[in-house]
Amino acid sequence: MKLHALLVFALVVSPLAALAIGCGEYYRDPYGGEIAFESNRPAPSERVDAPDPYTGNNPHVLEAVERFRTGNDLHKKVIVRTCSPNGGVCHNQAEFPDLRTPANFLDTINKPCNVNPGEWTSVDDRCERPGDRFRISNLDHTEIEIGYIEYNAGVSPDYRNEEDDPTIDSVGLHIILRNPIETDRSEVFSAGRFIRTFTNDEGVLEDLPYASLNTRWWILDGGRHIFGEVRNNNMVDQVSDLMTVGIVQGDLNRNGIFGASQASPHSLIEPGDPESSYLIGRMRGTMNDAPVVGSRMPLANQPLTITEMLALFCFVEGLPLDGSWPDMNRPIDYADCSYSVAPEDLNLLGEGVTWAGRVQLIFEANCSGCHGGTAADEGLDLRSEGAYDRLFQPAVQNPDMQLIEPGEPMQSYLWLKLIDDDEITGLPMPFNPLTGEGRLTEAELGDIETWITNGAIRDE
Repeated sequence: MKLHALLVFALVVSPLAALAIGCGEYYRDPYGGEIAFESNRPAPSERVDAPDPYTGNNPHVLEAVERFRTGNDLHKKVIVRTCSPNGGVCHNQAEFPDLRTPANFLDTINKPCNVNPGEWTSVDDRCERPGDRFRISNLDHTEIEIGYIEYNAGVSPDYRNEEDDPTIDSVGLHIILRNPIETDRSEVFSAGRFIRTFTNDEGVLEDLPYASLNTRWWILDGGRHIFGEVRNNNMVDQVSDLMTVGIVQGDLNRNGIFGASQASPHSLIEPGDPESSYLIGRMRGTMNDAPVVGSRMPLANQPLTITEMLALFCFVEGLPLDGSWPDMNRPIDYADCSYSVAPEDLNLLGEGVTWAGRVQLIFEANCSGCHGGTAADEGLDLRSEGAYDRLFQPAVQNPDMQLIEPGEPMQSYLWLKLIDDDEITGLPMPFNPLTGEGRLTEAELGDIETWITNGAIRDE
């Protein structure tokens, strides 16, 4: 065999042979012959470092042990299904955090939440970090933490020739500070410096200015609102570049609360503490018994069942606390998991996902105009004391289906009406006769779907 042919043979066969060692008992190459080997792949329960097996009889735990034995099972069967099933959308290369691979999922451990929130209104105070600081060079004042910064695009007029001072809506750069700049001056031409604390090569903290802007600054609202003029197109480019450097804003949601000053920012996943993990908080709607800002997750897919939530809770509770990289092939420890004691009593999906606590209020606010009172449409009075019991009876428009089938949203006629499914008869709900439109918000739909999936609980 010529040297060239031998090289090709080696390049093709060797990798296949190596792959074969992980995939079967032998590899048969196209030239004849077999490469035998003995596989040694212990099952998760046979690992030396495997936790003790669960010996109880709780059905939720037994189901979790069977379906979600390892971290890889949890990621493949739960996280991918709900958060990253399709490439290029949601948490699959489109939104923070990216959860498409097991490594991506593990990378959320100890990572700050809402680094890239999209909309400032979706930021929870518990995710806010200490803001960068700002200082006007020609004024004698200390560096002051930035609450938030906003650029209203365009070229500013010369406000020295205007009758009124700039307002929050004026074209230009707006910086809202935590504390006021104490000065008698109302405006000054100077360099505005943006300052951040860095760790240098020796591990020493240093306060360094990382960006600056020379312009005329107006000191408004007692010194808390600093307005920078954008005088020409060249400055438009400068300010646009400034807005892309990632200025850390201490009051990112603009509610006047600097979250990092109240508590350390929460992580997406806090090892050992699922109750304080923001990722789980967004799924439950609450974190540490307080509501989480933003829509409940997942928005477009079926929410997690109690068994799935149990697997996620036990996985997070069992993560190593020493900062070491978790082994996704290691069995989840259900035996020592505190949530395995009585998972059905823990309401893992958070407060309010019940008829009395949430769902009835949604229906009353959006549907009871037509479905309320003695002349309620289709005999469905959502304001009456018997509204809850009525939901488990057949639908008037389709007697073969109950309005609500506990545990089965897609078998619940009322749910199909809410999402405008092809199986329904008549108009989707809610319907506004004035506009011809109507739809619940994604957050409201998510809560109703979660409620149905987990048994349509009354909880009065």
